[in-house]
Amino acid sequence: MKNCTRKNCTWLPAALRVLFLFPLLGTAPAHAADAPLTVGFIYVGPKDDYGYNQAHAQGAKAVAALPGVKIVEEENVPETLAVQKTMESMVKLDGAKLIFPTSFGYFDPHVLKVAGKFKDVSFRHCGGLYTEGKHPANVGSYFGYIDEAEYLSGIVAGLTSKTGKLGFIAAKPIPQVLRNINSFTLGARSVNPKVTTTVVFTGDWSMPVKEAEAANSLIDQGIDVLTAHVDSPKVIIELAERRGIFTTGYHANQAALAPKGYLTGAEWNWSKVYTDYVNWVKAGKEYPHLLRGGLKEGFVKASPYGKAVSAATKAKAEDAKAKFMKGTMVIYKGPLKDNAGQVVIPAGVEQKQTDIALESMSYLVEGVVGKTH
Repeated sequence: MKNCTRKNCTWLPAALRVLFLFPLLGTAPAHAADAPLTVGFIYVGPKDDYGYNQAHAQGAKAVAALPGVKIVEEENVPETLAVQKTMESMVKLDGAKLIFPTSFGYFDPHVLKVAGKFKDVSFRHCGGLYTEGKHPANVGSYFGYIDEAEYLSGIVAGLTSKTGKLGFIAAKPIPQVLRNINSFTLGARSVNPKVTTTVVFTGDWSMPVKEAEAANSLIDQGIDVLTAHVDSPKVIIELAERRGIFTTGYHANQAALAPKGYLTGAEWNWSKVYTDYVNWVKAGKEYPHLLRGGLKEGFVKASPYGKAVSAATKAKAEDAKAKFMKGTMVIYKGPLKDNAGQVVIPAGVEQKQTDIALESMSYLVEGVVGKTH
């Protein structure tokens, strides 16, 4: 697919407040009102992958619609020295003052190294890896509590499944992925305590052959609702539709790929995050080095319900969503056991979304069939 890059990017309009969820740690250089702000976006895969990269590209499109802003984009940039070259090119050739290197593996050493060379450029990385006092002041991280939307997907999956067997195809057993698997399962078991989620780890973010093999294997085991945390769930969603089972999506809306079986999904709303960042940079305002938000803050959202979702199921999911919006829903609270029977959160203890302990999650909850190693 042809890039929207240095030669064909668009100029465009702005207006959203910045949501500061963490202490203010720095100040962006004031941006000249009469000069356009050039913003760079870098993707590890194609922008039309129906997944991780497409979600970010949708956010970039919202930025391109802001006044006095020019965007440059590069897709299919690997997590190697190639991304350093892309960032340097955006700064030197395009005059970018704000860059979003969106892939997890871009951060260390690539973003850190380039940020040290261009101290007047802001680098904002997706994934939450910034550490105060350790990393450059012109670097920051943002991420969202997408496990809230996964919890809602779990409710819908748990109530829709006829076999009580759910499947989850995941890339790697890192904390962010485990949190999604666990939240999905806890959502499902909140409405059907007998539900199980069988997880398969493929080993990497984009392994379409392994993803297809895992999907077929899980369906052969009687699983009738399938979901995933990989860069692009496209292969999985399409295969599940062909085999006549239900799916819930991730990253972006995959409903077009499965008109019969798509139930709902956990989506990023990067448009909110990126437009906030751009408005703050243009205004020369103080900024947070760590930015987080969930359903309540508009950082994540649930896909619209599919045709197969009953009214009663919608009502259950909407009730849980309302609690997230009020800030009263706590997913991780004791007593909570892992799938080996060990207590991971004692009775009477709550770990709310901002609890740092959740950032280092290493377990799978009771009800998940699978191992982290």
